[in-house]
Amino acid sequence: MEVKGKILEISQTQQVSASFKKREFVLEFAENPQYPEYVKFELIQDKCELLDKYKVNQNVTVAFNLKGRKWTDAQGQVKYFNSLQAWKISDDNGGGQSSGNGNTPPPPVAADEPDWLNSESSDDLPF
Repeated sequence: MEVKGKILEISQTQQVSASFKKREFVLEFAENPQYPEYVKFELIQDKCELLDKYKVNQNVTVAFNLKGRKWTDAQGQVKYFNSLQAWKISDDNGGGQSSGNGNTPPPPVAADEPDWLNSESSDDLPF
């Protein structure tokens, strides 16, 4: 998924545990300029450095994955949490792009589909 907007806030990297760090930023997303949305994204592990070359008020495109987690508290109550994990940030003013070298691959493109999906013949079954 991708969204374009203006960087509103950039937080410092937080060392959550000995082996986990994250960094958050807020994007002003104005699909309807009269009612802008303020969306918080997070970067994790080696992706935290992606924000180093960007500044507040800069227009960017953010590629991200929607993540959801289930957690049961001490009283046995189930809770759900969502997060938007950014994995690529591109400058909308023609600058470079930054995607890091982490474990999250970019979304697949049509060329990644098996050949049988692109077959012209309707009677060629893949099984």
